[in-house]
Amino acid sequence: MLRGLVRSLRPAQWVKNGFVLAPLVFAHRLTDPALLARALGAFGLFCAAASAVYLVNDLRDRTEDRQHPLKRLRPIASGALPVSVAAAAAVVLGGGALAAGTLLGRSFAALLAGYVLLNLLYSTTLKHRVILDVMSIAAGFVLRVLAGAAAISVEVSRWLVLCTSFLALFLAFSKRRHELMLLADGAVGHRKVLEHYSVHFLDQMINVVTASTVVAYSLYAAAPETAARLGTPHLVWTVPMVLFGIFRFLYLLYQTSSLKNPTEAILTDPPFLTNVALWGATVVALIYLGGSGPG
Repeated sequence: MLRGLVRSLRPAQWVKNGFVLAPLVFAHRLTDPALLARALGAFGLFCAAASAVYLVNDLRDRTEDRQHPLKRLRPIASGALPVSVAAAAAVVLGGGALAAGTLLGRSFAALLAGYVLLNLLYSTTLKHRVILDVMSIAAGFVLRVLAGAAAISVEVSRWLVLCTSFLALFLAFSKRRHELMLLADGAVGHRKVLEHYSVHFLDQMINVVTASTVVAYSLYAAAPETAARLGTPHLVWTVPMVLFGIFRFLYLLYQTSSLKNPTEAILTDPPFLTNVALWGATVVALIYLGGSGPG
């Protein structure tokens, strides 16, 4: 039962909460021990809240999940984790995260509560509304960034919000395409909103947000205000790494037949992970070693 509970918390998905730490890095505050502690605390609270949401989602979807080739193996859908235990864990994690969030300030607590509310709305309503389903997923990523900034009391760059929004939409539309291809005729039975999507339509949406993501990040990296804010004019050299990451993701989406959706596949894909590590190390080196930074 304990193993099933841990699996249902989906710790591998906590990597998405790394967006909470983005404001710390790009505000040139990574070397401040007090702010680093607050940012890590915010990250932990989002992990707890996200796990609570995953439990609620799996409880609601356990019937549909049993029709999915992979999701039927989830502890709640398979019966390995009792419904009562999953429900109690969701309440403890969600309630505890919201209560502890007040320690990081009202703004952070409000954004964390907004994240939980948005995800509950997604689980009950929004995931059945075409286009709104993926936009609500993207909004969750933006809330992570805003909450990370609120936790350390720094201003959020508009470029960071734009890049986060486009990247999240890219991931969400790609996930929908994978579901549609994997489930084929059984897609609607698993997720009703898929009846409103088609492969052609999703390919168009992916093309739009792919281009938007690349353009937004490139403009951000090359902008004079970015150089002034970060203390280095060389962030533009990270654009090829972003391109490789997107191209590798698209390769996994279009050229492989894995049952895992691409957002899960990249977590175990050596080329993608190596590229992310290189991008992260380069960004940190440029910001913290390449210039004096702001203030």
